[in-house]
Amino acid sequence: MTQHRFRNYAVTTEQAVGWLEYRRPPVNAFDWDMIREAPMALSALIDDPAVHVIVIASALEKYFNSGADLKVFRDVRGSAMREWVGICHDQIVPLLRHSPKPLLAAINGIAVGGGLEIAWHCDVRFAASDARIGQPEIQIAYIPPIGATQALARLIGRHRALRFLYDGELLSAQQALEIGLVDQVVPAARLRDEVRAYAQHLAGKPQNALAAIRRCVTEGGSLEFDAGLKIEFDEAVRLSESPNFAEGVAAFLEKRPPRWS
Repeated sequence: MTQHRFRNYAVTTEQAVGWLEYRRPPVNAFDWDMIREAPMALSALIDDPAVHVIVIASALEKYFNSGADLKVFRDVRGSAMREWVGICHDQIVPLLRHSPKPLLAAINGIAVGGGLEIAWHCDVRFAASDARIGQPEIQIAYIPPIGATQALARLIGRHRALRFLYDGELLSAQQALEIGLVDQVVPAARLRDEVRAYAQHLAGKPQNALAAIRRCVTEGGSLEFDAGLKIEFDEAVRLSESPNFAEGVAAFLEKRPPRWS
């Protein structure tokens, strides 16, 4: 297992799966250090060639994330807020959206605020059956600033996104599943094992094809249809020239497992 040293995150790599776990007791609330470390922790895994899949999770049993530390956030105004939101929009969101590696989320316990926003940018979200999920920023006359307004509109549609953000209420994992906020609900005791198994399954697939699929759907899905189709065209041609494509076709014809590079 490989470990990276961060104050507010446990960042480890095991069997080609990188884990980024929020770790700021007692409730994983973002202060300045934690928000500033987020892009560095993400980059450590995105830039690591040994990592094929990334999981966003929590090192705390009862909290996934509790959003901003309001004792700190109450003094974040004007230019300070520009810096805070600038880190979110200019660093964190682009890293998430343009990651060439699949992003998974393992959501446990209380999951609200900025840490949950990061999960909205993930590709597959698993939730523990006892998780409580919400964006309660309306309660302090604010909005979620890590791209959640845009991610949610694309994830669950405009009307459901508006209702979810207007209400600011916590949903059960089952309720979140029913409206498309999460993809799978599992018993809390099995959350990590279920996510690890799926992550390792993905890690065994050709990395360049995973990256191409993610770019076509994530980036192309935000564009007009013809513009998205152009991304698909470019990726299809690029993949056809890769050793993995030749290996995949050869392995299929020879009836043997492929050996991806």
